[in-house]
Amino acid sequence: MSDSNGSAAEVFRVFLKLGLTSFGGPVAHLGYFREELVVRRRWLTDAAYADLVALCQFLPGPTSSQAGFAVGLTRAGWAGAAAAFVGFTLPSALIMLAFAMAAPGVGGPFGEGLLHGLKLVAVAIVAQALWGMARSLTPDAPRVAIAVVAIAVLMLAPGAVAMMVAILIGAVAGLMLRETGAGRAGGPVSLPVSARIGWIAAVGFLALLVLLPLLAEAVPGLALADSFYRAGSLVFGGGHVVLPLLDAEMVQTGRVSADQFLAGYGAAQALPGPLFTFAAYLGTVVGASFWAGLMALAAIFLPGFLILIAALPFWSRFRQESVAQRMMQGSNAAVVGILAAALYDPVFVSAVHGVADLALAVGCFALLMLRVPPWVVVVLAECGGIGLALV
Repeated sequence: MSDSNGSAAEVFRVFLKLGLTSFGGPVAHLGYFREELVVRRRWLTDAAYADLVALCQFLPGPTSSQAGFAVGLTRAGWAGAAAAFVGFTLPSALIMLAFAMAAPGVGGPFGEGLLHGLKLVAVAIVAQALWGMARSLTPDAPRVAIAVVAIAVLMLAPGAVAMMVAILIGAVAGLMLRETGAGRAGGPVSLPVSARIGWIAAVGFLALLVLLPLLAEAVPGLALADSFYRAGSLVFGGGHVVLPLLDAEMVQTGRVSADQFLAGYGAAQALPGPLFTFAAYLGTVVGASFWAGLMALAAIFLPGFLILIAALPFWSRFRQESVAQRMMQGSNAAVVGILAAALYDPVFVSAVHGVADLALAVGCFALLMLRVPPWVVVVLAECGGIGLALV
């Protein structure tokens, strides 16, 4: 590790720059982080960074934001961790809040085409994410079978509870997988988090997971925080997995329409920074206020950070446990099935209504596979959506 005598202001400036320039999703974010923090600034070693990334990929939550939080912690303590989160999240969160406030005023063929283009590009983006996750997380027949079982569970009983059941089935089935040694590479990581703080964070995470649904019955204003906290607690395997979780909490409960949901998700793809800022849009739409958007944003990020803090003091030992590795492999395979089910319903079903829609979605998918920047594909999809609306 490099020296940790940086300031929170320094951390904020660096992560604000990353929040303004880091396009492309969590995997791309981690590449930007390494270039800026390891290669250019030498805030930590490559081995330490690799170990932090391995930990964040293992845990549920927003991987790139968790990694940034941990790097800020190593550089400037708890204030640095908060500064890293705020700097990286602020640009896209503000834009998504503004989009949510402005979207109801968008009407006519132009506005409808714009929103329809966002829904169609969401089809392409989720399909690309599914393709990449399937290649890495279901590389063999046993893990493909786990994914298929997860799809079946979601088809029989869609909803947040079914997703939790599918992930649990995957984790148990993972015990039968052959050990691959995944997750054991990397270097030692040392962070200023004691075992006591780790246990407090773990208890806090579980207490909120259990108590928020109960409190929401007595205080209706907390129902929104409960939904986003639960979704943030279950995001295994990548930021795109938040889509089916939030669909279960927002669309299937009737809080937002499928059209509103997919338009916001498509818009989020054009922005730098974490995909989780999609929660700011949804919270604003549901609560019809800026403050509801901020509450949703805080609620979806909080569980991932609590889990990270809980794991940090014990990671060096835990990462050697083969049982944990195999259970995680099974859970990740189940996540592939969950995302596949979401790609069909609500994403495809809500967006594609004819051959022209399908052609535009397939074209966007092809561009993404050719590594055209996502924001460029989003702009092209919006133009295509407007064209289809005006024809």
